[in-house]
Amino acid sequence: MEFLITLIEGIISFISPCMLPMLPIYVSYFATGAKSRRQAFARALAFVVGFTLIFCLMGLSMGAVGGLGGFVRSHKRLVEIVCGAVIILFGLSYLEVIPLPFLKGVQKAPSGFSILSAFVFGLVYSVSLTPCIGAFLGSALMQALNAGTAGKGILLLLTYSLGLGLPFLLSALLLERLQGAFGWIKRHYRIINLICGSFLILTGVLMAAGLLGKLLSHLS
Repeated sequence: MEFLITLIEGIISFISPCMLPMLPIYVSYFATGAKSRRQAFARALAFVVGFTLIFCLMGLSMGAVGGLGGFVRSHKRLVEIVCGAVIILFGLSYLEVIPLPFLKGVQKAPSGFSILSAFVFGLVYSVSLTPCIGAFLGSALMQALNAGTAGKGILLLLTYSLGLGLPFLLSALLLERLQGAFGWIKRHYRIINLICGSFLILTGVLMAAGLLGKLLSHLS
């Protein structure tokens, strides 16, 4: 169950308000100049592999007994309170209660159309967009922390990356059929904000109260 929850967190990260509206830019980056749908898909795959690598390294660090994972584990209650408060803050930003301009994320894809540049873009994406998806990513990292092993920590973040990456891969293959979906996103932007913001606030409250880990353990 915890892997399913982590997968869902990855998907929700993809549809977060500061990221989803930029989807046409990302997909156009993969498709522009591509000689075939296969080439566009290869670029999207390289992009996904790039941010997956960084997220898995995060999972390794959090799941390991020593290092960052050990430090966070020894101060777990304090970390839960701080992370919960940050997640609630992000949620309030999505609800437009507290403005946080940096959550707007990356505004355009870099130039260049090679497989390598797409991979590098994925690496940069994982860092530059962390403030935007940080709440969902943080929740996944907390699960990796609770996993207690580096291997499971990597698998959890790999699952998270799968949830975040699959929509990119599908979008690269179905670009021509998604024009209507892009319009729907723009028309329902406010609703997406409300759903994501409410989810973030709920997650933050549970984490700050020390209940998120218990809930996930019970579900699993």
